[in-house]
Amino acid sequence: MKIIDLPFEGLKLIELVVHGDARGFFVERFRVDVFREHGLPTDFAQENHSRSAPGVLRGLHYQVDPAQGKLIGVVRGRIWDVVVDIRTDSPTFGRSYGVEIVDVNGLLLWVPAGFAHGFCVLGDEPADVLYKVDGLYNPATEGGIRYDDPELAIEWPLTRPTVSARDIGLPSFREYRTSPVDWSAILTSDLRK
Repeated sequence: MKIIDLPFEGLKLIELVVHGDARGFFVERFRVDVFREHGLPTDFAQENHSRSAPGVLRGLHYQVDPAQGKLIGVVRGRIWDVVVDIRTDSPTFGRSYGVEIVDVNGLLLWVPAGFAHGFCVLGDEPADVLYKVDGLYNPATEGGIRYDDPELAIEWPLTRPTVSARDIGLPSFREYRTSPVDWSAILTSDLRK
């Protein structure tokens, strides 16, 4: 397992060692010692599993109370995973990062609180995304930013994605900037405990 610090504070790509042969493969997806060594959480509050049809795009979502970090992986299919730094005091505020995660490429993405997250399904097969979170889901404090916001200029690899009415109705990045979340206060408060 190799942990790679990405050029966004706290964002990490995790390269897993995939042991494969004609029978299939085996991979360690989590090791408490390695995660601790690299400052990653080891006490997750919830694990979620979503299945999405080909061409589906979900996001961009975030949660405030409790703030949620997410460990994203794919157990079937392929996705293009995208995060946007929404921490106003960050030097990478408003910038996005995208990576292809495939069931057999041995990648996980650690997305700390303070990022909006989304993904789209690539190829002709459904994708099963498994993600551990370090805070319990609270629908009352979930927020989001529109996936196709021109200011963010995210290069999604789909031309006509299938998007929920809820996600189409999310606010623009400009609206977020008008009333941003104070991530510095949240991340140093009791809300994450």
